[in-house]
Amino acid sequence: MHVDDLDHKELLELDPEGGLIRFAGQRAVLLDAVAMGLLRSYLVDNFGLTAARTVLTQFGFAHGWRMAEAMQTEFKWATPDEWRHAGTRIPALEGLFRAVPGAGEDPLSEHGALILGSYEAEQHVLHFGRADAPICWTICGLISGYISRTTGKDIYVLEDRCVGKGDAACHLFGRTREEWGQARAAEIGYFEPKRLEGCLEVSLQRVTESLKTAERKLREHRRALTRVVFEPVEELGVVTKSPVMRKLIDLACRVATVDSTVLITGESGVGKERIARLVHEQSTRAAGPFVAVNCGAITETLLESELFGHARGAFTGANQDRPGLFEAANRGTLLLDEVGEVSPGMQVKLLRAIQEREIRRVGENKGRRIDVRIIAATNRDLALGVAGGAFRQDLYYRLKVVELHVPPLRERRDDILPLARVLLASAAKLMKRKIAGISTSAADQLLRYSWPGNVRELENTMERAAALAQGNRVELEDLPEEIREAFSMPVATTGAVRSLDEVEKEYIIAALELNGGNQTRTAEQLKIGSATLYRKLKSYGLIGAERSKTRKDS
Repeated sequence: MHVDDLDHKELLELDPEGGLIRFAGQRAVLLDAVAMGLLRSYLVDNFGLTAARTVLTQFGFAHGWRMAEAMQTEFKWATPDEWRHAGTRIPALEGLFRAVPGAGEDPLSEHGALILGSYEAEQHVLHFGRADAPICWTICGLISGYISRTTGKDIYVLEDRCVGKGDAACHLFGRTREEWGQARAAEIGYFEPKRLEGCLEVSLQRVTESLKTAERKLREHRRALTRVVFEPVEELGVVTKSPVMRKLIDLACRVATVDSTVLITGESGVGKERIARLVHEQSTRAAGPFVAVNCGAITETLLESELFGHARGAFTGANQDRPGLFEAANRGTLLLDEVGEVSPGMQVKLLRAIQEREIRRVGENKGRRIDVRIIAATNRDLALGVAGGAFRQDLYYRLKVVELHVPPLRERRDDILPLARVLLASAAKLMKRKIAGISTSAADQLLRYSWPGNVRELENTMERAAALAQGNRVELEDLPEEIREAFSMPVATTGAVRSLDEVEKEYIIAALELNGGNQTRTAEQLKIGSATLYRKLKSYGLIGAERSKTRKDS
């Protein structure tokens, strides 16, 4: 799991009949921002500014600490830093503020974190007017609690700029008590429980423990947390999140503005026809017809008649004149799918039609002018076909004026979950089933699988899952066996390059999980000695952790 994979649509789970709302797998309640502002106003008016700030800071700290524990329990983070960096992403998804990408999202960094749209600053100004000092007390407490839990150190997040006092944005720094020194020791005091003594007859520690107990029971009752992603970009009808596909879409839009012939290549099932339709829809021919023909599914004799048409009496059964697909696509686009399957004899006729922009119906002597944009698609390597003599070189270069290569799904893993969710929603709508998303374990396996059938296989998998799902989430058991048993396949992604040690660790742990913890079988499959596997697991902290837990349980 990466920070960029978090999205509010699947973090939020609604159970209207049970009267429950869960966020990130934990029970949550929706509080109006104005109501929170009224609470602040009440605390300040009745208990004073010091008590109000103390209560809100420590409430935020407890909230952040609890959030960090929930995120650790419910997600498998790629690295500890990913877990920590979620500390600004999750509150943003909850609507508390918006972190500014590129301007620093890590309070522990040298430059701190910049946030916009703070609900707390907005409410303070609404009820009290502009302040003389930073006033995002709850937010500072929340991020402090989250980072303290994820780092194992006492971290205090404080503001130096705040919208509540007239600044353009809120700016936060997170430091230890020693790093802050005496300069801001008074502000750190608001995080200390003893500050509440004499101010309020409330024990936040008791409240926090009660919340933990209640959340633990709820978690045992239902743990249907879904894996989440950033909102995928749906560009011109193509759902994608990966840079390689966005680059392809940009190239397709550029070539669409001219009438050049396009060759779309890629494995079967990657979505070549969808890209062809995109080129047509973005071209000046968008108002004209889009006609697609699978050249590999029609015999040579029938293909000629299908493409060029025939005259009455041209052959047995030709009872009337019939225009072909070239004429049907006039002023539009003709997609020649699986063009690599066309026979050598038919290749000659295709070449002439494309070069001369003229076709001749079977059984006729006269030519007919056509105004058609040609797009060809194939899952074959036509260059190899040319080298082997199976495909004409002149036709190959006539088709390949511009080539658009659609990468297989295994090379754009960022697109797997966004596509899976869209396809699942479509299948569920067709079946009239209420399925909200995909469970964490199921999403993990979707990412591990290599998808030899590409998007088409993913579509079939989501249709199957929609049909078999017993609840409102797709679970691991709803997936086909080959996907459930897939090993993790480490690949380079759009993020930072990971070290070989990290990739090895992830793969070894995945293999161990697949074998139900059986170290001997895992070592055999990995072709390493049992002692070697033992040393590696011990270095990962897994062996010692298990023994420590056993002693504690006993």
